[in-house]
Amino acid sequence: MKKILMIFLIFSLLLTPAFQASGQEVSGTPDTKVFPQWARDFRRFDIIMFGAFPFSLFFVTTITNTVRWGQHANFSFTDEGRRYAPWPLKSAGAIPMERDEQFRTIMIAAGVSVTVAIIDIIIVNVKRKKERRRIESIQTSTYNIDKSPINPEITEESENITDAGEEEINPENTAGRGDQ
Repeated sequence: MKKILMIFLIFSLLLTPAFQASGQEVSGTPDTKVFPQWARDFRRFDIIMFGAFPFSLFFVTTITNTVRWGQHANFSFTDEGRRYAPWPLKSAGAIPMERDEQFRTIMIAAGVSVTVAIIDIIIVNVKRKKERRRIESIQTSTYNIDKSPINPEITEESENITDAGEEEINPENTAGRGDQ
């Protein structure tokens, strides 16, 4: 029965590309702007919760095994004491956790991952609210910019100077000079 189930599973996985719609172009990134904000926040919560679970399970299991090692073997590095040690220090013939210890470890890890996801949602909402307040506080009034110079005499002098910083030669100014 197991062989038939495995063959069916492998066969169905191999045929999955054949059931996709052909001729339709599928973009790599979906447009998430069509969903309401609460749905996007819930999706972010979901991704972070399930993403944090393996890490929290690893750390909670390590802490649980360390506590067991301290209770049963008083952190002894003998072969008998290392049977309760956490993963990298375990010896051969390690004593596995009991069923209630495993259940408690999984529940604590799930609680830690949910807590991490809740903290992330709180941080994102606080940042979003802060940005919204900043945008709302920007004044939308128009400013009158006066382009006239403060001292009009300076502008008359600057009109006679070219971009290169040399004075322009006016024919009226050269009339009295003569060729020298």
